[in-house]
Amino acid sequence: MKNKPSLSNRYVLVGDLILVVISVLGSYALRLELGPQFFDYLPSALWMIGLAFIIKPVVYYLFGLYQRIWIYASVEELKLIVAAVTAASVLLAGGMVVALSLGAFVGLPRSVLVIDWLLSLILVGGLRFSFRLMAESRGPAAILVTQPRRVLIVGAGDAGALVVREMQKNPQLNLQPIGFLDDNPAKQKQQIHGVPVIGTLSDLAQVLERQNVDEVVIAIPSAPGRVVRVIADIARLKGVPFRTMPGIYELLGGKVSVSRLREVDISDLLRREPLQVNEGIVGEALSGRVVLVTGAGGSIGRELCRQIARWGPKLLILLGHGENSIFETLLELRESFPTLNLQPIIADVRDRPRLEVVFNDFRPEVVFHTAAHKHVPLMELNVEEAITNNVLGTLNLVEVSLTYLVERFVFISTDKAIRPVNVYGATKRLAEMIVLNAAQRSGGRYSVVRFGNVLGSRGSVVPIFKRQIAQGGPITITHPDMKRYFMTIPEAAHLVLQVAGMGRGGDTYLLNMGQQIRILDLAEDLIRLSGLEPGRDIEIVFTGIRPGEKLSEDLWDEGVSLRVTDHPDIFRVEHQEVLEGEALYRVVTELIKLAREGERERIVALLDEVIPGSAIRSTPPPELTSVV
Repeated sequence: MKNKPSLSNRYVLVGDLILVVISVLGSYALRLELGPQFFDYLPSALWMIGLAFIIKPVVYYLFGLYQRIWIYASVEELKLIVAAVTAASVLLAGGMVVALSLGAFVGLPRSVLVIDWLLSLILVGGLRFSFRLMAESRGPAAILVTQPRRVLIVGAGDAGALVVREMQKNPQLNLQPIGFLDDNPAKQKQQIHGVPVIGTLSDLAQVLERQNVDEVVIAIPSAPGRVVRVIADIARLKGVPFRTMPGIYELLGGKVSVSRLREVDISDLLRREPLQVNEGIVGEALSGRVVLVTGAGGSIGRELCRQIARWGPKLLILLGHGENSIFETLLELRESFPTLNLQPIIADVRDRPRLEVVFNDFRPEVVFHTAAHKHVPLMELNVEEAITNNVLGTLNLVEVSLTYLVERFVFISTDKAIRPVNVYGATKRLAEMIVLNAAQRSGGRYSVVRFGNVLGSRGSVVPIFKRQIAQGGPITITHPDMKRYFMTIPEAAHLVLQVAGMGRGGDTYLLNMGQQIRILDLAEDLIRLSGLEPGRDIEIVFTGIRPGEKLSEDLWDEGVSLRVTDHPDIFRVEHQEVLEGEALYRVVTELIKLAREGERERIVALLDEVIPGSAIRSTPPPELTSVV
């Protein structure tokens, strides 16, 4: 029970009582010295000891000083000790003044009360922090038989300091931090937890040559990809293994620790410097609200759930068609956010009656729609599924959201929706129109967010390349100049939440995807991160660009203007060409009918006819083994 002190804290209580006597007598001795005056004032000292026996343990108990495990004491516990001792000393001073006025004793040196407060701080704090010192001095129970790995920490900020502290507190990790590298001039030749800052990032190569380093740890969660790339390249050339902390967006809602260290991934090489966010608008949109995420078992949906959870929604509904992926998301969130109210729902967005039941039962206020069939080659071969899932599913969700007065609706779209050359892109563009039309009809905050490829999502280029590398190659790419926009999953989800807060309704937002990246460069980076060399260990084969295929993607139509928003990485599309009203619903109804009849060619012809710039018919079905 919380209110029942543990056995060790009973000893702490006994120690406090002994310290009361030492503190009070010490205060009088320091004030009066051990002369005649000391014995003249001894009655008041005895009264002070008696009152302190009553007041101090009670106050310390109320402040929780007997409910702590002191071997883990930190700065927070130190603050607590200062507050508890101060409160006890104030009450003790009041009690002594009252006893003096009642004639219980004669004479009270006022400075004794201040001296007692100072001595109590030192003694009470010293007693408790001695437990931590003894625990750390004991070391591990078993003697390590292997030499600790010598670790160089890149980054002497909060993350680096915490990682070093954990290494020191847990010798069983078998990691010995030998130094920091940091570009901050004020930190040079300083020490953090006894570990020196021995240079800057530009000194990395020299330090690796000069020092016997077994591993490099990159402890800069906010570092952009170019910095991580330089560190990783130097460590690889010197033959030193390297690991990294996750990026700042991955750490949202989590904590920095050695357990979070992982191998450097391709997403680390491409991440950008984090920007300041408007937490106020995100909190207003999510905190205390009922939030529903479709496709919650997918890459984007799961990351959205992770980041939504830290805003404290009243209820987070995880809706998806795959029971295994929803179960995995549920387990992860329950482990990371044990007090969060979660509701897993297995449902298909094409099943409108099922959606009606879900919305009637839980009344979501905010909806993020990420569920979609997204694999481009597969959708070319399964046109009907693309229509029923991506178009009909979105229509069902939007209509049910309107019926149940959902306040905010955010639809996740793609750069492939612009002048689409494939069925997937065309269905996403049509789904965009459905959402924007709903915003116009209702005046609600129904918005579209459009961005490019996300690294590491299921079915995307990175997992395919990794599988090809694991098989010994070759990696297949259609063209050496093929380029695409890429963003890490946590970055994309972070910006989507910003859109949810700023969305006025009826807007299409574009995320700043940075510069387009050559697929060839991406493949070569992945090969090197695997410890191999492109062309020597893994061959890269170019299969040839297909008719109608784009060498690069577009995020908006020609002639469309963009407007800046309050966030530098989010833009608003102005005056784009869309179907709306009855014309839109006639097209959607016809497409659904054709899908149910299996009329693939007529579906493609209709999509090319109604979507601006669409050129699906001129693009042969892609090969499943080639990566766009």
